[in-house]
Amino acid sequence: MNALPSARTRVLIADDQEMVRTGFRLIIDAQPDLEVVGEAGDGARCVELARRLRPDVCLVDVRMPKLDGLDVTRALAGAGAVAPLKVVVVTTFDQDDYLYGALRAGALGFLLKNAGPELLLEAVRAAARGDALVSPAVTLRLLEHLREQQGPLAGRPPSQAAGLAPLTSLSEREREVVRLVARGRTNQEIADELSITLSTVKTHLTGIQAKLRLRNRVEIAAWAWETGFVTAC
Repeated sequence: MNALPSARTRVLIADDQEMVRTGFRLIIDAQPDLEVVGEAGDGARCVELARRLRPDVCLVDVRMPKLDGLDVTRALAGAGAVAPLKVVVVTTFDQDDYLYGALRAGALGFLLKNAGPELLLEAVRAAARGDALVSPAVTLRLLEHLREQQGPLAGRPPSQAAGLAPLTSLSEREREVVRLVARGRTNQEIADELSITLSTVKTHLTGIQAKLRLRNRVEIAAWAWETGFVTAC
């Protein structure tokens, strides 16, 4: 007897531009493990649909009529939300106030629209698992902001930070990938800089996450900066 297929991750898209919604839908619906269950052209409609449809992940634009993306995020995922949902904020605008505002409002991810299909899908899947993912282009600034707010890991040597495996578990190529992730490079930029294929970059990232017991590229970058493996110099 054949096993029943696993349920697909259900996604709600909210953006005031129909072309953006259509593009996201085509990317997401092409994946066997994902499906779009609704679209909204404004923030108020997004909140209404999200509460009714209960999607696994909401992709929410920052600038929308009636209710902006940060208010939508607070309503659906904030501290006062009843039965909170998982929200990924997607925007054209690479602005720190949007980034910090989205994360403070309860978003699990922050993605720039030019990040590409691969990162969009990675962000949806990460949010569905309860993990956070931030666009590589803004990761460096986010980590710097968090260091300023919280300070470095006090008194812990790199090999013990957050209970992670020692640096010696990484190959030299994996270390190169970690450095580039920490510098905010995308997978394609890493592939180009190291003269390797995109699939090889993904393989290295999977290996790094397994060895360091990390869940995504944001945690890889945080590990690199917090342990001193990468410095501002």
